[in-house]
Amino acid sequence: MDIYEILRKAVDVKCSDVHISVALPPIVRKNGKLKQLYSERLTPQQTLQFTKQLTNDKQWEILQERGEVDFSYSIAGFHRFRINAFRQRGSYSLVIRLINPDIPEFEELGLPEVIKKFTQKNNGLVLVTGPAGSGKSTTLACLIDRVNRERAAHIVTLEEPIEYLHRSQKSIVNQREIGSDTKSFAAALKAALRQDPDIILVGEMRDLETISIALTAAETGHLVFSTLHTIGTAKTIDRIIDVFPPHQQQQIRFQLSTVLEGVISQQLIPTSDGTKRVPAVEVMVVTPAIRNLIREGKTYQIPNIIQTGARLGMKTMDQALLDLYRCGQISEEDAITYSVDVEHMRNLIRSI
Repeated sequence: MDIYEILRKAVDVKCSDVHISVALPPIVRKNGKLKQLYSERLTPQQTLQFTKQLTNDKQWEILQERGEVDFSYSIAGFHRFRINAFRQRGSYSLVIRLINPDIPEFEELGLPEVIKKFTQKNNGLVLVTGPAGSGKSTTLACLIDRVNRERAAHIVTLEEPIEYLHRSQKSIVNQREIGSDTKSFAAALKAALRQDPDIILVGEMRDLETISIALTAAETGHLVFSTLHTIGTAKTIDRIIDVFPPHQQQQIRFQLSTVLEGVISQQLIPTSDGTKRVPAVEVMVVTPAIRNLIREGKTYQIPNIIQTGARLGMKTMDQALLDLYRCGQISEEDAITYSVDVEHMRNLIRSI
């Protein structure tokens, strides 16, 4: 058993992730559930060998220095992977995400139609949020691909690592990988502002400096797409503001209320028959009323506006889950488990 055999089998069984750890067999995640791929348990020598086979000299050096490293990996003519290698208890482990070589269409992913409108904006900030493994990168790739096919624009993407490859079509697309092409998100974002961009994709807004520069970029005539690990629009806004010290928060509320154009918050839910997962998507289209609530620090009232904003394409997470349950795509148990307000969801299901 070698790592290439494991990766080929993982692609064949259509899993999303592969886990490689000492004293365990290779394990894959399929439709959100972990399953053994082989029965043979891996030795420290095997996981070391697998790690060395997949890393280049620079990546191996970073792994030795920091204890972990993120990178993308391609097997020519076969598949692409996003890999996190790390040390644990003196040995090496790998978590390998399989990346679809083709960027899927909105319709394939089951994303709401209103999301397409965000690609027509000339400036502002659009956020895609959700837990790890919820399809944020794929949704972002769809958005960038749509711009690339329909608009003459200069797109700069900052990713760690690069997942989907975009070939310039109507747009010029430059993709930069953190760690190999540039030092950090903050440094790359500062540089991007000097590269005549129309659209900037920031793989993740993970620290104060990156968030601050992203807000400035959106404020100065650029369309910025990015992600956060939050569920729900109100929590997303609060998370951004809470990153800043108290004396800056009112200023950030004002700045965010001015530049934010939309938030797409998503979770992947197992289907009733267990064969795949479907997205439950909350969509907030920023209106003057929402801008006022952000400025006034009343984000807890935003779900009420989303709930009544169906004509604009808005939908809360619980409304999205209820719709999936009504059409038989997900079970009652999962609709309740993944809901924001469990008691309210129970009552809604009882009333159907």
